Amino acid sequence: MALNLNSIMLGSEDPKRLADFYTKVLGPPNPDWSDEANGWFGFQAGVGSMAIGPHSEVTGKSQEPARVMLNFETPDVNGEFDRVKAAGADVVAEPYEPGGGGMQMCTFADPDGNYFQFATPWSPEPT
Repeated sequence: MALNLNSIMLGSEDPKRLADFYTKVLGPPNPDWSDEANGWFGFQAGVGSMAIGPHSEVTGKSQEPARVMLNFETPDVNGEFDRVKAAGADVVAEPYEPGGGGMQMCTFADPDGNYFQFATPWSPEPT
């Protein structure tokens, strides 16, 4: 059976602040849906989606921000890096090539301390 990961949920003590941040990262028309009265916001990113909302067991900043990282694919890592850095995101790693080979990545932290990355499209090595 092939499974399809269709969404990620980010729990936050302050989901509105986090949603406002990801609106800057992902751009209009985000959020794609919201239930502000209950603190929920939804973002479509390509074929996947992300929901941000309150969670009773989440307080403060992420204690292990590298444990789970959101990765957004873009052919222009440098351009997206400059845009999101200018929007006030905390830079964790400037654009680099992991292991060479031309793939580029960069890493930021959102207001809750969660890490997210921009990466050039990946294609598996031929077998």
